[in-house]
Amino acid sequence: MSGADASHASGAAPDSDPGRAAVASAYQRFEPRAYLRNNYAPPRGDLSSPDGVGPWKLGCLAQTFATGEVSGCTLIDIGSGPTIYQLLSACAHFEDITMTDFLEVNRQELGLWLREEPGAFNWSTYSQHVCLIEGKGESWQEKERQLRARVKRVLPVDVHQPQPLGAGSQAPLPADALVSTFCLEAVSPDLASFQRALDNITTLLRPGGHLLLIGAVEESWYLAGEARLAVVPVCKEEVREALVHSGYEVRDLRTYTMPPRLQTGVDDVKGIFFAWAQKKVGVGV
Repeated sequence: MSGADASHASGAAPDSDPGRAAVASAYQRFEPRAYLRNNYAPPRGDLSSPDGVGPWKLGCLAQTFATGEVSGCTLIDIGSGPTIYQLLSACAHFEDITMTDFLEVNRQELGLWLREEPGAFNWSTYSQHVCLIEGKGESWQEKERQLRARVKRVLPVDVHQPQPLGAGSQAPLPADALVSTFCLEAVSPDLASFQRALDNITTLLRPGGHLLLIGAVEESWYLAGEARLAVVPVCKEEVREALVHSGYEVRDLRTYTMPPRLQTGVDDVKGIFFAWAQKKVGVGV
């Protein structure tokens, strides 16, 4: 996780807003492999400890999908970054998955894994852990095959645009569900920009559809190679207020405190939030 994990992905296209333009410029120095090492290799990538950040995130997602309420045909992952773990539980419930990122280098990194090319990041420990906690008797190889088969496209995204996927997107819209991990707070220069980005991605979701949102709590920066990237610090109640403002019913909102052993100097994250929110019927697409 970037700092926490900022899947640091859907940045902001250069435009007339100097804050967003600065974010977009900073992300041109983002190094996917450094980000993955910082957040998905040990110690943060050690899934053997029950109180670790990885098991907490994977558990939140698995528990939510196990309710059976978050399902449908189409799911869009907003700001995927170079990671796939956030979809390991989702892929059993959606046949058409779209992954997205602002940065071409992250979309390329995703492509390596999706095509099983040499040099792709090894996510097998994450796949094994998800199979273990889901308890369906599925092998990790079957899990990964299913995810690869159900990711139909990897597209550019800009959460700061009213149409985050652009006009005439290849993704079927509106989607039945959205997932977004460590994206919005990591690409927004301030809380107002975070709120607008949430409003923008909400237009991609059908009324009654579900959003699963994971992000950093009270983080102001993280490292990804030579890039030192600014994050807008948010607390649990600010996340709740933003979701309500964007027209959601908050179904679940919980937080994780980053233990000292996982505070490794690659960010100043204090914790992680997980939110499950449902878009109210009557809220426009």
